[in-house]
This record gives sequence, C-alpha cells and structure tokens, in this order.
Amino acid sequence: MMMLPRRRNDFDLFDRMFLDDPFFSGERESKLMKTDIKEKKDKYIIEMDLPGYEKENISLEINDGYLMISAKTNQNKDEKEEGKYVRKERFVGECSRSFYVGENIKEEDIKASFKNGILKIEVPKKEERKELPEKKHIPIE
Repeated sequence: MMMLPRRRNDFDLFDRMFLDDPFFSGERESKLMKTDIKEKKDKYIIEMDLPGYEKENISLEINDGYLMISAKTNQNKDEKEEGKYVRKERFVGECSRSFYVGENIKEEDIKASFKNGILKIEVPKKEERKELPEKKHIPIE
C-alpha cells in the first residue's frame, strides 16, 4: 500500500473553516503592529511596524497610565477592475495595541514620529511616586 498526501478538496468545510481562517491560524495577529521596545537610561523607545498606513490614520492616546496606539487603513478603491482576487493578504481595517507606561506620564512627555512605515515613540522614565503611610510607633506596655 502506498501512502499519498491528502489532496485538499475545495469543498472541505473543516479546512475552509478552521485551517484557512486567520482567526484560528493566528496569521493575521502575527503580521500586524510588530513592536520592538528598547530601554535606555532615561527613556523607552517603542518602534512599531505600520507599513501601508498613513500618518493621519494613526492615533496615540494616554488613558489611566496606558499608551493606546491605533491605526486604520482602507485599501478599497472605487475603481472597477475586471477579474477576481485569487488570494488577498493585505490587511484592511483597524488594529490597536496598548502598553502600560505609568500614571505619571502625560501626553506632552511623549514624542512620536512616523517615517517609512515605522512609528517611533519615546516615553520618558518617571518614578512612580508612592506615598508611604506615616510610621507610628506603638509602645509596648
């Protein structure tokens, strides 16, 4: 008996639902917003890949100590082309990530630039001020 690889059937519902869907394979997640974070003496540098995005469609916000980064893109064109896609891998839609930067960081402390599809964010290091409760001595009788 000879072992042959299984041929995919275009009508195989299991493959179409689970193996081809980016939600189940994790493909989409691994391609979006890849990020490197570098620690320096006085700041953190966040570099995030956002190829195909326009600077105007990228948003940075601070909320409760979290830096929220969101981006959206729309590749749909009004032009009518003949033919159909055999495979479409370019992402269309919105994506976002968040990083905890601390409660003491304000919008004006953060510097950001976008060049050649790379978003670069500089976040200063600030000590979290935790007020310790006043120590009170309890005498022992």
